[in-house]
Amino acid sequence: MRNNKKLMIVGNWKEHLNVSQASHYLHRLQESIPIRQSVEVVLAPNVLVLQPLSIQIDRRKFRLAAQDGFDKDAGAYTGEVSMAMLSEIVHYVLVGHSERRHVFKENDDVVARKAQAAVRNGIMPILCVGETLQERLAGETKQILHNQVTAGLINLTSREASATVIAYEPVWAIGTGEFAKPDQVNEAIKYIRKQVAELFGERCAKHIRILYGGSVDSFNASSYLSLEDCDGALVGGASLNYHKFANIVESAYKVQQERLG
Repeated sequence: MRNNKKLMIVGNWKEHLNVSQASHYLHRLQESIPIRQSVEVVLAPNVLVLQPLSIQIDRRKFRLAAQDGFDKDAGAYTGEVSMAMLSEIVHYVLVGHSERRHVFKENDDVVARKAQAAVRNGIMPILCVGETLQERLAGETKQILHNQVTAGLINLTSREASATVIAYEPVWAIGTGEFAKPDQVNEAIKYIRKQVAELFGERCAKHIRILYGGSVDSFNASSYLSLEDCDGALVGGASLNYHKFANIVESAYKVQQERLG
């Protein structure tokens, strides 16, 4: 199903690293990660760091993503940063991350508007979807994935959806030390791809990239990246350790080389 797509590794730095710390850390990353044409490495620092890093970054190695963005392009919205403002700096934006959904109470309607706003401003959304532990134990995983995927993509065209990235991140495996088993991840990703096919057709489902995110580390990354339907990883805590993050990128490169064989 991978269709020679680049594997994508996204590092979500969350609310860490000020401007000087981020600059120093990026320097370390650029020393540690070689150019890998078959792997797309995306860094998602906090919004204050995006602009200075956009000047420093080696674009042969990395692309930038925003961690969030507001759905209105301009207006009297004190404190917000719009997708329009981000459009000159980033290629991607995280939309519907579990922390936005569960800490900041963003529902599917908000996520849908943000995805639309990103596309409208030429930014590719990384749509995050996933169930809580309670939902999984109640047997509601597929229903939650169906609802979140449908809401996040429903107002996009087939072409826009094809360029979107989906990240499956089970909430119970994010920053908890709990690890989803590869077969659990594989089942969820296949189901997500099936939902995309039902919404937009097989061609779109074949081309859309679906990542896994949830306590991805250097020691378990290969087990997820090797899954036939997995197109990369959304990395949280391990992305703040340049040794670990570089190792994850290298794991992706090795998996891709084996695929291209």
